[in-house]
Amino acid sequence: MPAKDLTDKATLIDGRPPVQRPGPRRTELRGFLRARRAELSPEDVGMAPGVRRRTPGLRREEVAMLAGVGVTWYTWLEQGRRINASAQVLDAVARTLQLDTAERWHLYRLAEATPVRSPSCTAAPEVVTELLHSMDPLPAVLINEQFDVIVSNKAHEDLFWDWHSLPCVHKNLLWCCVTEPLSRDRFLNYDEEVPYMVARLRAAYGSHLDDPDWCEDIRRLSDLCPEFAMLWERHEVAGPSVRPRHFRHPDVGELRLNATELEVAVSPGLRIIAYTPIDDRTRELLPRTRRHDAQVGYPGV
Repeated sequence: MPAKDLTDKATLIDGRPPVQRPGPRRTELRGFLRARRAELSPEDVGMAPGVRRRTPGLRREEVAMLAGVGVTWYTWLEQGRRINASAQVLDAVARTLQLDTAERWHLYRLAEATPVRSPSCTAAPEVVTELLHSMDPLPAVLINEQFDVIVSNKAHEDLFWDWHSLPCVHKNLLWCCVTEPLSRDRFLNYDEEVPYMVARLRAAYGSHLDDPDWCEDIRRLSDLCPEFAMLWERHEVAGPSVRPRHFRHPDVGELRLNATELEVAVSPGLRIIAYTPIDDRTRELLPRTRRHDAQVGYPGV
């Protein structure tokens, strides 16, 4: 038996069917919902596989039925139309699409069920800078939601002093990865970590859709790097987690490190990434990356 329909005419803005052209937030919501729906098969949600489908994923009417919402309402939601959605209804959609925590919050932001704007931080409080430098000899860097490097400690600068074959002009961790020709040679698990970084950027983007600086940055990076554009179109989002990152250092060889994020509560949007050795070999080699007399200017990853 189909679940009870959780939506009615009261969910429409001003009680009228929405006809406006979707803005950037609703356009993002449309792409996100379509991408997540395409990833699920009937078997994933306990349905019979049925006949062969012309397109992958669940149908809209199947998502609506499983979530207990009207087919028309869900179609409008996925089309990016201006409809109001309660937390209860969005929870039902999120459960049906099997969204994880980061994806669920992304859905809330895009559906305007949470505040739509949070400022980007571009400066570090003095106490945070002092804390960052006190973490030396562990490499650590302070970044914002766009992966801009705000400040890094000496250990981090030494570790990545020779990252670029071309001068670094962006001072941004993601740009340093996807625009540097030698990244795959030096970032040994690039294929796992760069998609994760793009997914983190996509999750943060949900709070900055009306920010022209964000939109322009993403446009420029998409034009410059087809790989980034491809990853961006996946609409994948992710939350923070401890990430293993393996690098090939030009002097000491392979280093296996854990990258741990620490949110800066006094400056929302800022976070510290600190690197710690995964194994004894890396713990032994890490001090040999120090270049006390070298001129450094590359933020690394």
